[in-house]
Amino acid sequence: MSAELYDFGGFHLDVTNRRLERQGTVVELNSRYLDVLILLVQQRGSLVPKQRFIDGAWSGVPVTDEALTQAIRTIRKHLGDDATRPTFIETIPKHGYRFIAQVEVKAAGAAEASSERDRRDSQPGPYLRLWQAGTLGGTAAGVLGGLIYGLAEASGPITGGAAGISVVLVYVCMTTVIAFLGAAGVAFGIVTALRVQPGRPLMMVLGGAAGGLVIGAVVKLIGIDAFLLLFGTAPQDMTGAFEGLLLGAAIGLAAAVSFGPGNLPVRRAALFGCTTAGVAGALIPMVGGHMLGGSLELLTLSFPNSRLQFGEIGLLFGESGLGPVSRVVTGALEGILFGGSTVAAMSLARERVDPKPKHRSTSTDLSATRHSS
Repeated sequence: MSAELYDFGGFHLDVTNRRLERQGTVVELNSRYLDVLILLVQQRGSLVPKQRFIDGAWSGVPVTDEALTQAIRTIRKHLGDDATRPTFIETIPKHGYRFIAQVEVKAAGAAEASSERDRRDSQPGPYLRLWQAGTLGGTAAGVLGGLIYGLAEASGPITGGAAGISVVLVYVCMTTVIAFLGAAGVAFGIVTALRVQPGRPLMMVLGGAAGGLVIGAVVKLIGIDAFLLLFGTAPQDMTGAFEGLLLGAAIGLAAAVSFGPGNLPVRRAALFGCTTAGVAGALIPMVGGHMLGGSLELLTLSFPNSRLQFGEIGLLFGESGLGPVSRVVTGALEGILFGGSTVAAMSLARERVDPKPKHRSTSTDLSATRHSS
C-alpha cells in the first residue's frame, strides 16, 4: 500500500484527507485537479501518459487534451511552477508529464506524532503555566476583595444607585490592579526558585518573599509619586516592601509545603495557603504595617473632601473608622483570600501538569515534563 503523506518544495500533500497545504495554509484545488497532482506525486520521476490521467482523474470519461492542459496549468500556478523552467512538473511533449521535484514520503503515524509534538510545543511550559495560574488566582482574589470592600462602603452614608455603583467600581479597580501586580511578583519569585533550585523548599519561601518585596516597593513608589504628581499629597505609609515581603514569604511557605514530597491536593494546598497568608495578614497590622484595607483608609484620609470614606467595616467591631481590631481582622481576611486563591490556582496548574503526583517532588515532575516536551 502506498504512503498517503508527501512533502515537496514547501508543500504537504495529504492524500487520505485530500488536502494540499503550503506552510500550514490550505491550497484550494478542485477534486479532479487534486487527483491529477496526486497521480503525478505518486508516480514521481516517471512519465505519466495522458491516458493515465484520463483513467484516473476523469474516471475514463473522454476529455480533450485541453482539459488536461488546463489542469496542469492550474496546478503549476498554485505550486508557483514555470513550464519553461519547471521545478515540479515537466512536460514530455505529445506523451504526458513527469513530477521532478524531490519528494519526502511520510507515514501517517509519524505525521500525527509530529503534529502532536507541534501542538504540545506551542503550549506554554509548565513553569509559565504555574506563574500564570498564580497571577490569575491572586487577581481573582483582588476582584472579590474589591467587591466586598466596595459593597460594604456603598451601604454607608454614600448611598444612591449611581453613587453606590461608582464606589464599588472604584474599589474593584484599585484592588484588582494591586492584587494582579502582587500575585504576579510573588508567583514569579516562587516559580523562579522552583526552577533554579528544585527540591529546596526554603528557596520557594525566599523566592515568594523576594517577589513580594520587589513588587511592594515598586507599587508603593509609583503610587506615592503618582498621587503627589496629580494631587500634591499622598499617604506615605501605604502597603509596600515590608508587607509584600511578609505576605510573599507566607505564600512561598504554603507553596513549598504543597508542592513538596507530599504533593498536597488542591483543597489542602488552598487551606494551607489560607492559613499561612492569613496569619501574615493579621500580623502585619500588629507590627505597624498596612494591608490593603489599611492603605485604602489612609488614601481616603489623605483626601478629606473625597466621597470615598473608608471605614464602614470598623462599625462591625464597634470602632470609628478602621481601628486596631478592624485592621487585624481585615488583614487576616485579605491574607486568607489572597494566599488561598494564589496557592490553590498554582496547585491546580501543577496537578494538570502532573495529574498523579505520588511521592515525588513537584520540581522533579515539572523538570521531567519540560524535558519530555
